[in-house]
Amino acid sequence: MKTAGIYGFYPVVDDVRWLRRFLPLGVRTIQLRIKQQSTAAVQRQLREALAIAADYDDCQMIINDYWREAIALGARWLHLGQGDLAGADRAAIQAAGIKLGISTHSFEELANALEAQPDHLALGPIYPTTLKQMPWSPQGLARIGEWKTRCSELPLVAIGGITLERAEAVLAAGADAIAVVSDVLSAPNPEDRVCAWLDLFREAATPAQIG
Repeated sequence: MKTAGIYGFYPVVDDVRWLRRFLPLGVRTIQLRIKQQSTAAVQRQLREALAIAADYDDCQMIINDYWREAIALGARWLHLGQGDLAGADRAAIQAAGIKLGISTHSFEELANALEAQPDHLALGPIYPTTLKQMPWSPQGLARIGEWKTRCSELPLVAIGGITLERAEAVLAAGADAIAVVSDVLSAPNPEDRVCAWLDLFREAATPAQIG
């Protein structure tokens, strides 16, 4: 189990180019979430992302959704939403030795995720988010504590509307890691924002690898 705080900062990016910008800064957990691209483009980006991540010790490069490609490319980390989980071959994922994260938004989804025996869980949205249309109301900080009580043995990733200014409260509520999208990717200087996030996690000494 790693103790370096950098593992608690978990940017979610939509293009492999972000890995080239963020990994040299010290990011060691990152998710590539690609939407609305051709199969060939997805495979190219995933292959390139895994090659980039391989140059950094202990980098957790997490593939979102594309579990077949994750198996074929020898990926080590995968994240699935509830819809993708329902259609995934869990036995094949497990046989490939891939560590699995699952999104949750309700107690029903939490129970479904735990049945799949994941390596970490994500809870969101914690705050209102404009990233995409959400059918769920914001979870709030109290829900983080409830999730930790029910699955204390699993690392918990908080996601949704979380800014650097809100991060300390999210960690205090019990989150082990914070997934960040807009607060970094939409920042005037994304690299500066990433460095500020990394500094916060180093100071908090938040555990640990989520996978």
